[in-house]
Amino acid sequence: MKAGYSIFVLFVSLALFGIVEVCNARGAHGFSNLSYNYYRRTCPRAEKIVRGIIRERARINPALGAKLIRMQFHDCFVRGCDASVLLDTVNGSFPSEKKAVPNLSLSGFDVIDDIKTALEKACPKVVSCADILALAARDAVSAPFGRRLWDVPLGRRDGRISLASEINGNIPGPSANFSSLLQTFNKKGLDVNDLVILSGAHTIGVSHCGAFSRRLYNFTGKGDADPSLDRTYAIFLRKQCPNPASQTITVEMDPGSSLKFDTHYYDVLLQNKGLFQSDAALLTDGHSRGLVTTLRRKRSFFPAFATSMMKMGAIEVLTGNAGEIRANCRVVNP
Repeated sequence: MKAGYSIFVLFVSLALFGIVEVCNARGAHGFSNLSYNYYRRTCPRAEKIVRGIIRERARINPALGAKLIRMQFHDCFVRGCDASVLLDTVNGSFPSEKKAVPNLSLSGFDVIDDIKTALEKACPKVVSCADILALAARDAVSAPFGRRLWDVPLGRRDGRISLASEINGNIPGPSANFSSLLQTFNKKGLDVNDLVILSGAHTIGVSHCGAFSRRLYNFTGKGDADPSLDRTYAIFLRKQCPNPASQTITVEMDPGSSLKFDTHYYDVLLQNKGLFQSDAALLTDGHSRGLVTTLRRKRSFFPAFATSMMKMGAIEVLTGNAGEIRANCRVVNP
């Protein structure tokens, strides 16, 4: 993305949503410690290597963007964007984040491994796994567009701790209500604008039936469906997801448009066809609902999403002498 266009994107988003301090170096964000030219001297081909592998893998697997952006979200909301979600459990010690229930359905780790292997050959122990994940998520979502949808400042370092026990309270669940969602985002230095904007990532990807089956079969404990869910859509979902919930069947999060990164999610949300309770919750607050309506317009959504992804990607980053640069994204250095 050209510098001039990036600045334009940033200021359009600021004007639309009143995000006053997007690049705030204080609080949860570390923008001032990240740089767009971070690897210019130490690994000048880093971004090109990531982009090349992602383009090839995304061509084979069009769902890769949904997988990697979800992985980055789950990483950044626990201990910040430090690639802790990539660590395996070692020698029967405390289970890593991968073993937590919300992360059991994460996928795409093999792609990160391939990128790390290529970068270690080109520039040993230079490019962090946290930066790889941030670049890979951006490039996978951007691949169908032929251009970068948001900028990724670099310089993150990798954490050495990953605990499944830290997932609860940090990763918002599919049944979360609006106040719970907003509280979780606020703890990460994000606001209601970011909540609604980043929820737009649900325009791509699928979900297992178990994540929302309660909405269909036992919403109040009486064998009923969530009355806020469009009745026709609820009937369709029941046909797709027999009770009890299958652990293998998946459905589109954005019906009819799950492989296309667009604004369709907000259209179906306003039709009461949000798949999760956490989606429907965005309509229960006046300000949030207004944002949903505004974000139906592409000229509003795309620049806003770019801004919120930059904010999320800088949550509690490790820089300088903190953390390490892992040689293998799955294990800490000896």
